[in-house]
Amino acid sequence: MEARILERAQHPISRRNIDPNVLKVLYRLINAGHIAYLVGGGVRDLMLERRPKDFDVGTSAHPHQVRELFRNSRLVGRRFRLAHVFFGPQNIEVATFRRRGEADAQDDDPLIRHDNTFGTPEEDALRRDFTVNSLFYDPRTFQVIDYVGGLDDLRERLIRTVSDPEVRMREDPVRMIRAVRFAAKLGFEIEPGTRAAISSYREDLLKSSTPRLVEEIFRTFSAAPPARALVLMERLGLLEVVLPFLSEHIRAGELELEESATVRNLAMLERAMAGGLEPSRAFTLACLFTDLHLHLQKQPETPRLELLQEMRTRGFPRGETERMRLLLNALSRLLNPNRRLRGMHRRPYFAEAKALHEMLSPHYLTAAENGNDAAPSRRRRRRPSRRRRRRGQASARQQAPHEGGAAVAAADPAGSEMKEN
Repeated sequence: MEARILERAQHPISRRNIDPNVLKVLYRLINAGHIAYLVGGGVRDLMLERRPKDFDVGTSAHPHQVRELFRNSRLVGRRFRLAHVFFGPQNIEVATFRRRGEADAQDDDPLIRHDNTFGTPEEDALRRDFTVNSLFYDPRTFQVIDYVGGLDDLRERLIRTVSDPEVRMREDPVRMIRAVRFAAKLGFEIEPGTRAAISSYREDLLKSSTPRLVEEIFRTFSAAPPARALVLMERLGLLEVVLPFLSEHIRAGELELEESATVRNLAMLERAMAGGLEPSRAFTLACLFTDLHLHLQKQPETPRLELLQEMRTRGFPRGETERMRLLLNALSRLLNPNRRLRGMHRRPYFAEAKALHEMLSPHYLTAAENGNDAAPSRRRRRRPSRRRRRRGQASARQQAPHEGGAAVAAADPAGSEMKEN
């Protein structure tokens, strides 16, 4: 395949916008006689004149050659070895060009299980997931190199798979979630063929590695605009596969999808993130499940969905789901004016719970005041503690003789003597 090449005057990428440490890595590889390109999302974002979150390097150098060139590096990965080059806390990923893996022929299942063969830059571009992520930037010639039509899709603002979308989604189903994440993040549309393949093979997500799938869900709701990501996942049927209880709750509501409480909560999270909030994963999960949690609390007569157990069954880590539970329970208490909050401010999760309450409470306080949880309740008189009861009984015993004698004397000062006589 002949590459389409943009010369320096034809694209907006400037070395001034590339991290200096990334340029050091690129030029050291080039000076050692290797091909080295800036690859992936960094090139895509620079072409869109966005600031990349990070930069990745692709090279013809094999991992051990990269390790020899950079003493500040280490090799990582089991399935495919690559190098991490460290500059203090900064980590630059350097991967050797590789070719597309071969699927195992098992019951017509194209799922990729082996993907560890080195290749050329062209082969590396063809094995990537989406065309807009398959662009290369050569710092030696200042050219942008496109083997798969990514430049056209950038211009048309489309997310399109490299080659046949049905094959690409079936060989790595996590790409379905990635398509949603990139579409939400960039404000792009998913190309019709890619969209149809996602809808047709969405059940294949259950074949994916659970840790990879959970990680991609976290990245989607933390990095991309989460409200749009949720809408796309529900429209494509992906939410019904990965979080069916949440999908059912949203569909059971009376409002349109875009106006549902869960989407609204994620839109508020998005605005908070734009204002500088860096939410923990537990906080993000709490925003995602707030409306479902409050709905379950209002229906004690129906069988309760064990939200925590459902999430753990689907591979969400125990630590993050447990903290999510604490945040949701704290939010319920903060929304209810009749609940006692004594000691909550000393809890380690209180700052996050307070931030969650401040962000979401305007939409829930009115409903909570009219609901069962927030309705005025008769406070039961607290039974005195055992120590207080003992103190009261001892005091009564001490006072009883004096009080009793005084009362008799007041009633009949001479009565006792007259009876005795």
